[in-house]
Amino acid sequence: MATAAVPRAAPAVLPRHVAIIMDGNGRWAASRRMPRAMGHRAGVEAVRSVTRAARALGIEALTLYAFSSENWRRPAEEVSGLMKLLKLFIRNDLAELVRENVRLRVLGDYRRFPADVVELIDDALARTAGNSGPILAIALNYGAQAELVEAARALAVQAAAGGLDPTAIDADAIETQLETRDLPPLDLLIRTSGEQRLSNFLLWQAAYAELLFVETLWPDFGADDLAAAVDAFGQRQRRYGGL
Repeated sequence: MATAAVPRAAPAVLPRHVAIIMDGNGRWAASRRMPRAMGHRAGVEAVRSVTRAARALGIEALTLYAFSSENWRRPAEEVSGLMKLLKLFIRNDLAELVRENVRLRVLGDYRRFPADVVELIDDALARTAGNSGPILAIALNYGAQAELVEAARALAVQAAAGGLDPTAIDADAIETQLETRDLPPLDLLIRTSGEQRLSNFLLWQAAYAELLFVETLWPDFGADDLAAAVDAFGQRQRRYGGL
């Protein structure tokens, strides 16, 4: 089980924005001969531990891949259980986020979720909108390819209306249309459980991010694991194509 965050010295090089593909809940449960739902419950505890640890380390923004646009393909019972856990997390943790000055963000089309879930998310976003501290971004019904398609459409509409010269469209223009446009550049992307793929997550944003794939299953990933990942980030040389 993920452990609570513990105070530790700040690393010499700190990533401003860390994103995590939280993978391995099902395998964690299967290894213990438990239902998959128990793995997801343990995963929520890991979310709580890691978000606290990120704040303790001084990370400016943490983005968690909670529900992809492809996760609708899972059994209806599992999707329903995930919605219940999301509601439980918001109800149990929103007061702490408000108290700790955390700004909650959502990436993705969460309005496809059940009405009661949407209402809770809207309330959480509203109650943390005025906060000025670290950002916790949750990717819900998110897919990076869809994000890029929407960005292209938005720029195309502007160009068709005469408000944008198509030849002026560059990387900066695309970034203004992305859901992460008000987040710091992505520095470190972590995937747990040993899988080594991005799974349609922050494809544009990860262009120059450091990638770290760890064997630890998400429910076992805690404060010390995050600190180790940040330490590993600090050991890497980031050249951005240069020497």
